[in-house]
Amino acid sequence: MGSNRSKLKKYNVVDLFCGAGGFSLGLKDTNRFNSILANDIDTDMCEAYSLNFPETKILSKSISDLDFLSIKKENNIDVVVGGPPCQAYSLSGKRLKNDPRANLFLEYFRAIKVIRPNIFVYENVKGLFSYKKGKTFYQLREIFEKIGYDLSINLVNALNYGVPQSRERIFIVGYRKGLIYSFPRISQSLKPLTIKDAISDLPIIKNNECSIKYFSKPKTNYQKLMRKNAPENLMDHKSSKHSENLVTIMSYLPEGGLKKDLPFKIRPKSGYANSYGRLWWNKPATTITRNFGTPSSARCIHPKIDRALTTREGARLQSFPDRYKFFGSRAKKNLQIGNAVPPLLAKKIGKSIARSLDEL
Repeated sequence: MGSNRSKLKKYNVVDLFCGAGGFSLGLKDTNRFNSILANDIDTDMCEAYSLNFPETKILSKSISDLDFLSIKKENNIDVVVGGPPCQAYSLSGKRLKNDPRANLFLEYFRAIKVIRPNIFVYENVKGLFSYKKGKTFYQLREIFEKIGYDLSINLVNALNYGVPQSRERIFIVGYRKGLIYSFPRISQSLKPLTIKDAISDLPIIKNNECSIKYFSKPKTNYQKLMRKNAPENLMDHKSSKHSENLVTIMSYLPEGGLKKDLPFKIRPKSGYANSYGRLWWNKPATTITRNFGTPSSARCIHPKIDRALTTREGARLQSFPDRYKFFGSRAKKNLQIGNAVPPLLAKKIGKSIARSLDEL
């Protein structure tokens, strides 16, 4: 009897730096969590979150303006999740030493110190390990341990958890002393999903085109999962309007090709080494960034078509289901997707958290 009650129990979550809600969606899909409050300073992110979580209270303000004592008094909070902006730590960014975003983890720490959840999850890019020669990471670890949390520190590739994308992130799970927690294990039998596995049922559209009808029935279990409870008409499958010159450049790119593979006469002179990069049809995607609709950004050109990924293709590669709604311009929607924790990975982490809390 007690065991059945334990299985049915739901735990309350606060999602800080919530973005469009990737982490919250993964937790919700376990059927074990209620997202009772979310916060993000970006109003479009909050609009997207509210479209998908109409029951959740959303505060669109700076985390430094949040009164966590009042939040704690109003709610019984079991779990806090959040990933402060990663640009200050990112290995692909400029990594300015005095970037104020690098200290937002202190505000996240303030939330944990006041709320005192049983478990918290802190997500960030792996550049956090080396930022300021590791001082920021060691400071972070020390302050959480000082207030009574044991830490499970994990460098995770989403590819190993059923997401069709190679995406490395740090997940630090803090749990109150006395709790037992284990981060979800990698399944040795799990075969990495490819771009073909993820998006081959979506309409084939060219530069500056749009389609709302699926190309075919789902061809893989992943596609079935992405289309569960989806509306009849496909959302956000519209390609960017690329210039004639850019389409010509892309037409010379072989599958998996980069800027260096282009004929010298048309090779763009600016950009990074992985700019103007074409993806592979039979391999997983590389990391989906906020700029996946821009060919001059990191590798994001469709494996078979001379254009960048559409918003819906990027969402699929991040494991957002087709029913999920984003808000604002195409650039804003792509930002919401590129900055998110992949929901399928969040679901696996959610299950591990629920198992730990059930032991209480």
